Amino acid sequence: MALSLSFASSAFVAPAPPASLRARCDVRMETVDDLKTLAEKCNPVVGYYNPTGLAEMNFWGQSQEATIGWLRQSEIKHGRIAMFAFVGFIAGSNGVVFPWKESLSGTTFADIAAAGGPADQWDALPTNAKLQILGVISFLEWWGENSYALEQSGTKHYMRGGKPGVYPSFNKGGIPHPVPFELYDPFGFSKNRPAADKEKGLVAEINNGRLAMLGIMAFVSEAKVPGSVPALKGLITPYTGEPMAVFSAADKLPLVPEMLSLPFPW
Repeated sequence: MALSLSFASSAFVAPAPPASLRARCDVRMETVDDLKTLAEKCNPVVGYYNPTGLAEMNFWGQSQEATIGWLRQSEIKHGRIAMFAFVGFIAGSNGVVFPWKESLSGTTFADIAAAGGPADQWDALPTNAKLQILGVISFLEWWGENSYALEQSGTKHYMRGGKPGVYPSFNKGGIPHPVPFELYDPFGFSKNRPAADKEKGLVAEINNGRLAMLGIMAFVSEAKVPGSVPALKGLITPYTGEPMAVFSAADKLPLVPEMLSLPFPW
């Protein structure tokens, strides 16, 4: 999800960053030729493959380069989440849980795991837990799209010349109190790595993210439609709910029953 806030009152307009910081933010936007070069690095056998023509399009009249920035950011972001989801699905399927309580009411993570497969485990989460998770995701999404936080961190928005995949600093971006860990590289392992190693790592991240996106969708498909992924037949716990629905009827939230009554493309 992509969230953005715009404030009409000038009282809420952040001060302009210093000239030295603006100079550091001048990053060249990527072109189709850059995509072709990246494709060769990611997979020299397949190379550049763009059957949809998306990279040649102009989304929202923002220019082709801005469109490429959006597509690159989207792929990297989805790949990162898919890698977490892939590992999480495997852990949830094998009963790997935290040993403490999930809520103040006494519900443990083991209780949630007993509900069934990973999709059933999500449905078993208390409504408040789901809302908290969505709230944190919404904040992280908004912060990642925050142009001021990005400029204070020495970069720009990915549709304005910034490097796709970069996440702004909490401490440099304007949060009024110290944050002990950044979302990216919280322990500082990568900040002193050679540039060549970082570039190699970014290519590996793209490839791993692409595989993870295919993998997690294979898991979900096999759970919902047993036998739809022959290689996973009998290995995934079947799921009878709606995998594309964040909330279930048990959450008893407004409009949820109406949303669940809509047909899903299964």
